[in-house]
Amino acid sequence: MQRDEIRSYRDLKVWQDAMDLAARCYVVTRSFPRSETYGMTSQIRRAAASVPANIAEGYGRDSAGNYVQFLRHAQGSLKELETHLLLSARVALVPAAEVDPLLDSADSLGRMLRSLIRSIESQSPGPARR
Repeated sequence: MQRDEIRSYRDLKVWQDAMDLAARCYVVTRSFPRSETYGMTSQIRRAAASVPANIAEGYGRDSAGNYVQFLRHAQGSLKELETHLLLSARVALVPAAEVDPLLDSADSLGRMLRSLIRSIESQSPGPARR
């Protein structure tokens, strides 16, 4: 396979990075108190898993417009994840030193998502544009 050949959403760097971030969030939340199992732990894990899931689902859709819509959902989930991580640090569920690298990854991922959306929109006139 050529370096730039994309055969599946699994070949997308943005999806791979989103999966890595989600996995790291699962690891970080293992140290959260049991009382947070259905609270912050669940919220962080759900938001983190939603990012790559939306990228994958959008990739499988039938139009550029639908793809972009799911990438925007991924962006929203990413911002939700960032907020939960910041709140977790603020209420001392996790040290800020553990959250900061996750936030850096989320920021990078957000830039990648914006770039992918712009690329798709520039290649596809019509419904993909807003």
